[in-house]
Amino acid sequence: MKNKIVVLGSGRLASEIIAQRDRWSWIARRWNHFDFNSTDWYHRLHGFKIVINCIANTNTYSKERDDHWKTNYTSVLNLVDYCNRANKKLIHISTDYIYSGSKENATEEDIPVHNKTWYAYTKLLSDAYIQARSRDYLLIRTSFKENPWQFDNAITTQVGNTDYTDKIASLIIQLIEKGAEGIYNVGREKSGTLYDLAIQTKPDVIESSGILNKYMPRDVSMNVDKMIKRLSDE
Repeated sequence: MKNKIVVLGSGRLASEIIAQRDRWSWIARRWNHFDFNSTDWYHRLHGFKIVINCIANTNTYSKERDDHWKTNYTSVLNLVDYCNRANKKLIHISTDYIYSGSKENATEEDIPVHNKTWYAYTKLLSDAYIQARSRDYLLIRTSFKENPWQFDNAITTQVGNTDYTDKIASLIIQLIEKGAEGIYNVGREKSGTLYDLAIQTKPDVIESSGILNKYMPRDVSMNVDKMIKRLSDE
């Protein structure tokens, strides 16, 4: 599959995917000097069959909506349309935050609701466009943290399926290599707090009942049964 798959982005997840699959190609704004909000760089995608988009504005609670709108929505819209025209499969990394304000243990079939951050809202809009317009896609809803846990404390006030980046990258790679299509929730099998995750790699982490931001959702738990079943298929 060398030279058939390209990863877009230079963040934690993109870097980990490439670390685990170094035969895949990699295009990053940081090193390849292109404007994701433009379409002038699409010639770089010539020859690839699968495009994995890890680029996003992940400033979760920022009130600056313009860059969220351009990076998380309009640029994704343009990429979807290009992949359709060029007959490429788009794999897009979304977020569990689209389920904030939705329901506990949300499945891929549940309909997310409008929520209180521009980050989550613009990611939700791009998800909807992909579902409505993309001809060939894999949409991943997930959340990840650096391994090992990097902070002195960890909160108990948010429940979700967040896992370490290396584990999430591995799950995504397995889904790609199995030819998965449509929407998949990707995360640890049993939901829990960030503190539950942190103590796996930092036993002396301090338990905190605080909140990171007043708009922080308390429950972004996802049902990952679809992922488990697909990965267990022979």
